[in-house]
Amino acid sequence: MTNIPLKEQLNLLPDMPGVYFMLDKNGEIIYVGKAKILKNRVRSYFNKNHDSPKLRVMVPQIVSFKYIVTDTEVEALILESHMIKKHKPKYNVLLKDDKKFPWFLITDEDYPRIIVTRRANKNMAKGRYYGPYTNSRAMYSTLELIKKIFPLKQCKTPRFKDRPCIYYQIGKCLGPCQKLVSSEEYKALVKQVEMFLSGNQGELLEQLKHQMEVYAEKQQYEKAARYRDSYFDVKKVMERQKVVSENTNIFQDIIGFYRESNRLCFVVMKIRHGRLIDKQDFDYEISPENTTEEYLERFLKDYYISTDDIASEIFLPLEISEEEKDLISRWLKIKKGKKVDVAVPKIGRKKEMIDLANKNASISFDRLKLALSTQMVDEWNEVGAYIQEKLKLKNFPHTIECFDISHIQGTNTVASMVYFENGRPKKSMYKRFKIRTLKDTQVDDFQSMREVIRRRYSRLKKENLPMPDLIIIDGGKGQLSSAVGVLEELGGISSDIVSLAKREEEVFLPHQKNSILFPLNSKALFLFQKVRDEAHRFAITYHRKLRSKTAVESSLDEIPGVSEKKKKQLFERFETIEGILAANKEELQDMFGLKTGEKIFDALQNL
Repeated sequence: MTNIPLKEQLNLLPDMPGVYFMLDKNGEIIYVGKAKILKNRVRSYFNKNHDSPKLRVMVPQIVSFKYIVTDTEVEALILESHMIKKHKPKYNVLLKDDKKFPWFLITDEDYPRIIVTRRANKNMAKGRYYGPYTNSRAMYSTLELIKKIFPLKQCKTPRFKDRPCIYYQIGKCLGPCQKLVSSEEYKALVKQVEMFLSGNQGELLEQLKHQMEVYAEKQQYEKAARYRDSYFDVKKVMERQKVVSENTNIFQDIIGFYRESNRLCFVVMKIRHGRLIDKQDFDYEISPENTTEEYLERFLKDYYISTDDIASEIFLPLEISEEEKDLISRWLKIKKGKKVDVAVPKIGRKKEMIDLANKNASISFDRLKLALSTQMVDEWNEVGAYIQEKLKLKNFPHTIECFDISHIQGTNTVASMVYFENGRPKKSMYKRFKIRTLKDTQVDDFQSMREVIRRRYSRLKKENLPMPDLIIIDGGKGQLSSAVGVLEELGGISSDIVSLAKREEEVFLPHQKNSILFPLNSKALFLFQKVRDEAHRFAITYHRKLRSKTAVESSLDEIPGVSEKKKKQLFERFETIEGILAANKEELQDMFGLKTGEKIFDALQNL
């Protein structure tokens, strides 16, 4: 289908639900989406001006598409989730997480066992899954309790042909391999484990008490004692659980979140039979350009596609689109076999539970940040010590500043400075410099470096601010000599300074002829490359911004009736170049009238 012109491909689209795949010129899948009607949804990408900055970037890259038809929109939702996980397309919202959470699996055998697995894949291992468990320590404690209360089989195959294993001797197995327990009794035991994991402990207590009384009447006191012990163990568990409501018919999942920088935490509080039985924490690396609402939609699909434990009510901390909320509700109803309400509480007890979930997410985030910080400092101490020894630095490189120069044929020469602390970028400390000492068409990287080093460190000296431990210059000996000369002129600066030349990834030291090479697979080289690449990225971003501003201003200058005042109004209203370029026609017409607004919009679209 890729050889057929795009316009003809659009004409062939069916009037049915399904999943579509957008492909770029290399045949790579860059986006996966679902549609109630494929014909309408896919055509919409090519029939209108898009307000979304993401679509403005993505749509021009689409050279072809393919699709899979489904019977219903719900089937399309399920397939879309699987395809996004499989292909990880560039423009889909993804929740990046390198952890695989453990699950309980009650195996599909004649005499089932309970085991721990980190892959909830029903195609690989048949059975009933419970989880995921985000706290593995608590999960293994639960497993030990289950083994104590419910003596399920623990061996995959019988260890001995003529006698049961030691688990039977110590009362942790009923010996099904030697037919010491009936199939009916063992199935009843498995059912009790499922009730325990599902949070249905009230009914479980009634069953255990009834069985205890039955065996006591039959004078089978050993079995009665086992059910008595199980009864009291389950009761202790229930006493530790928070009672949310006296109404035992309440089955709710309360979802909270906390977002900061490039990380997002979700919390799921599971309420079963009116009791809070579990709290699950999930943390992800995210992209700042996507909204929390988009990530919430993705989380709901990822979470519920892999679990059968679905509450009757799911309460969200944020509104998502009504269409998406209705679709998720219909999908979960089919999966659960009962109605599932998905709502955003605004008042009352339910809103209080959302606030509690959000608070738990914030606490989870703080714990995560502390753990990551401790881990990063430990790792950096090792890498920093190696760098200090290898380069014979005076200072341990706790703080690093790196400089890069950017220009195209001498126009708009700029410099960037990035700041790293203990091996991690600290973006609030980044600086950008527009080079002042060169004319528009001059190219002189050495002079540019001298200017930016003088401006940066003369100011730090004047304001008595702390100097970095290490200065890295992007370039070779020439750039390094330029920077060193300025520092010597300024005097009294104790920072170490080196340069990194990209061609051979050589590190040059002041007043030394020979370079130093880090091992190719060393963390030290990776750190230097990361710092240098970040400085380069930051400089290029600034350079592009200046060029975009020049392009926007010159395009506006060519439109009759657009004065300096109107240009100023645009920058005041939309604040950034990106904001101006993303402005829609209606906004511009509201500001400047129908005719001028349309002219400005058309000019911006042609940039």
